[in-house]
Amino acid sequence: MAKHGKKYTDVAKKAPTEAVSLAEAIAFIKANPIAKFDETMELGMRMGCDSRKSDQMIRGTVSLPHGTGKSVKVAVFAGGTAADAAREAGADFVGNEDLIEKVKGGWTDFDVAIATPEAMQEVRKLGRQLGPRGLMPNPKTGTVTDDTAAAVKAQKAGKVEFRMDRQGNICVLFGKLSFDAAKLEENADAIISAIRAERPASTKGQFFRRVTVSSTMGVPVKVDIKD
Repeated sequence: MAKHGKKYTDVAKKAPTEAVSLAEAIAFIKANPIAKFDETMELGMRMGCDSRKSDQMIRGTVSLPHGTGKSVKVAVFAGGTAADAAREAGADFVGNEDLIEKVKGGWTDFDVAIATPEAMQEVRKLGRQLGPRGLMPNPKTGTVTDDTAAAVKAQKAGKVEFRMDRQGNICVLFGKLSFDAAKLEENADAIISAIRAERPASTKGQFFRRVTVSSTMGVPVKVDIKD
């Protein structure tokens, strides 16, 4: 187990022991910063789904009303007019065969990958490089599309992906500690609503089993989310 410093320990002692409202959790974390840098805020959720069943997997995207506060590097695999549109929309890296070869060589210095359906025929072969990093474009998240401009703009504006792992957990970033508390709450609410909308019909019982809010270095605070 990681050994925490005195500051973390002191904050942990006064953290709420019972689940509180989202607003109270955010207020506590903002009032008790741990690090000297602007920490990232994160929602951690334990879902009441069986991750072994394909019809109970949860995955999707949501555009945060106030963005993430993070500069997102976007790579677009496209040619022709789709490539031109991506560049005009602000994509950081645009290419086709040349970009694919670069990734094959081990380069993955970007946060999101977008590809046209045509380019995906070759991009699919980059599973070994993109898969483990969660960077493979996917139609379900809007990153496989001919409308590259709209996709780039959405990612730059603060579109985030949520995906349940094999243990039934979902972790999503929803802003920076320096954000106004109300904006953080609205961002978190948008994520929770989007995940709730993806509830599989076959899921029984409690959907949100455990929800916490934390900062990069901070103490997790349990949040009371009503199903």
